[in-house]
Amino acid sequence: MLKIVLRWLMTLVFKVKVNGLEHYAQAGKRVLIISNHTSFLDPLLLGVFLPDDITFAINTQISQQWWLKPFLRLSTVFPMDPTHPLSLKALIHHLQNDTRTVIFPEGRITVTGSLMKIYDGTGMVADKSGATILPIRIDGAEYTHFSKLRNIVRLRWFPRITLQILPPTRIDTHGAVTGKARRKYSGHILADIMTEMMFASSHYRQTIFSALLEARTIHGGKHRVAEDLDRKPLNYDALVTRSIIVGKLLRNISASGDQVGVLLPNSAKTLCVILGLQLYGRVPAMLNYSIGATGMKSACRTGVVKTVVSSRRFIELAHLQTEAQVLSEQVNLVYLEDLAAGVNAFAKIIGFIQAKTADYWYDHRRCSPDDAAVVLFTSGSEGEPKGVVLSHGNIIANHKQLKARINFNPQDVVLNFLPMFHSFGFTVGTMLPVLNGMTTFFYPSPLHYSVIPEIAYDIGATIMFGTNTFLAAYAKKAHAYDFYNMRYVVAGAEKLQESTRHLWMDKFGIRILEGYGATETAPVTSVNTPMDYKAGSVGRFMPDMLYKLEPVEGIEHGGKLHVSGPNIMKGYLLPTNPGILVPPASVYGDGWYDTGDIVQVDDEGFIHIQGRSKRFAKISGEMVSLTAVEQLAGQAWPDGHHAVVALPDPKKGEQLVLLTNVKLATPKALAAASPGVAAINLPKKVMIVEHIPILGTGKTDYPGATQLAAEWLNAANTDDGDDA
Repeated sequence: MLKIVLRWLMTLVFKVKVNGLEHYAQAGKRVLIISNHTSFLDPLLLGVFLPDDITFAINTQISQQWWLKPFLRLSTVFPMDPTHPLSLKALIHHLQNDTRTVIFPEGRITVTGSLMKIYDGTGMVADKSGATILPIRIDGAEYTHFSKLRNIVRLRWFPRITLQILPPTRIDTHGAVTGKARRKYSGHILADIMTEMMFASSHYRQTIFSALLEARTIHGGKHRVAEDLDRKPLNYDALVTRSIIVGKLLRNISASGDQVGVLLPNSAKTLCVILGLQLYGRVPAMLNYSIGATGMKSACRTGVVKTVVSSRRFIELAHLQTEAQVLSEQVNLVYLEDLAAGVNAFAKIIGFIQAKTADYWYDHRRCSPDDAAVVLFTSGSEGEPKGVVLSHGNIIANHKQLKARINFNPQDVVLNFLPMFHSFGFTVGTMLPVLNGMTTFFYPSPLHYSVIPEIAYDIGATIMFGTNTFLAAYAKKAHAYDFYNMRYVVAGAEKLQESTRHLWMDKFGIRILEGYGATETAPVTSVNTPMDYKAGSVGRFMPDMLYKLEPVEGIEHGGKLHVSGPNIMKGYLLPTNPGILVPPASVYGDGWYDTGDIVQVDDEGFIHIQGRSKRFAKISGEMVSLTAVEQLAGQAWPDGHHAVVALPDPKKGEQLVLLTNVKLATPKALAAASPGVAAINLPKKVMIVEHIPILGTGKTDYPGATQLAAEWLNAANTDDGDDA
């Protein structure tokens, strides 16, 4: 009777909703129920809303709470210390009697808002008892006053709470390991189950504007979310209001479903333009202004872009007058200053009212999560750029995947200097923080190496994303205290050099978390985290991603990586067939993306990049990784910038050329600094340059570097011929 009354009361107060009860019935009789631990309410929630009588294995500290003791009498309780072996043995015997038992594998209530570390003992209990594992996600209780997140999240008296029951699963060790190794392996698998649970139960099937409104509800309309060099912060209410007003203006100059070009720098205004376009069914096509007028015109043709939104102030400050003039000959170039002139007081009032009532009138079903959210163009590091179409679901899924692995919270301040035409800058540097309650500070250029560390110091940045090239440059210019408040520095888009990793650790005490991805994966495929870290790797795959390695001739260990998952793009827009979406497909079928990267995946699931399949040279029949040769140069001259390219060789098929800005670099010096390395892996030609060509995204411009090396080599051969 008490259980019925409590269920009614908690449903009334917290609007508790239980999803997936059919999975509870499927789990059988011997069941280990595992759940994330969000608050002191968790045992009560599970005890009241789960059918049957269940046993609770609860941390002794929690079981001693005076106000919780009366409710624990509703079920059998095992007060236990997760690190105490006798407690675990008793629990195993209890499960073997075909009982349903609840355990919180974290062993404590979260103090971060994300999963805490998972104790191996719980995995051992599941393995030794032979019990079915039933994951249950508790969502919403972390916002109650019964949580431990005061001063981290906005606590509320009566937030909605959901219990999501996921399909039952098991830990299968295949008898491959024994003893302590088996316990560790079981714990590793259990941690993965918990991570997959956090992602699978997240609300990633929604539109970006729907996620924005949800974030406003969770964090509050007055929560600061965006700021730029104008130093006029926007809170959620202001962001929604301005996005609605700007969206209406852009709706009047475009048609539903149109790709609308965005030629703007990182700023809060650009964010409003993007959200406004998406709100009214337009697709922002982010133009890379670093590739010149010809490249932007090509992108507009590929994306069938008829209208481009820009700013006179930006065009002037970035010295893009010529590019804008050339571009205007092909598209309708619209300036924000002109649009703003048409916004009167009445329009602002209507926008304000619509923003306040958006939760009631916005119907995301008019815009499906599968609809295109943005068109980003590939970097052009391997040829002519393609348009990559990402859906709302792709972007939201990638955010939820990251949140399942890394602790982000509303107190974080993200410094985003990566341009929004870069997938890293758009989805991770912009949408991730905006849709998850963090504050984003937009800076317009990553090339200001002395300024960016000062900005980080000024705003107290806690998170920063960058490429190896940029991070190395900032570290050299920064004061040792500029990054005093930094929690995470994440490197991606190109290989993190050991010299950069050591420089950040030695100078700032910061461990860079290296990740891996592509525009086509929205963009994060894997990342190292504070709990899952292995130096030299690019981390483990995101939750709910599948991978296959295609054998490559000449590569003994590893293969070419193909991936699938909810974050894989809708498809390409190709220059040869403008406006026509080409869905992803590989040798493994539709929906798979061929990354073109040669990788190894170790026994713990960490990915080790060997190089692009196109970044291998075949010399005398042997496959040589150009990326690995670059790392040799980086070890020999840590302060230099290097690029290795392959050029035709009439005798050996191909030859290696090292481009470097180290004045004293020679083939002999590199060989001397690389003892034990086979001669085939060492360049015979070294070209000294002032600067290695780089793209606007921060990646090395390999086509440009190859062209430079070819011209240099041809000139050298011509001189030799003349001397002869």
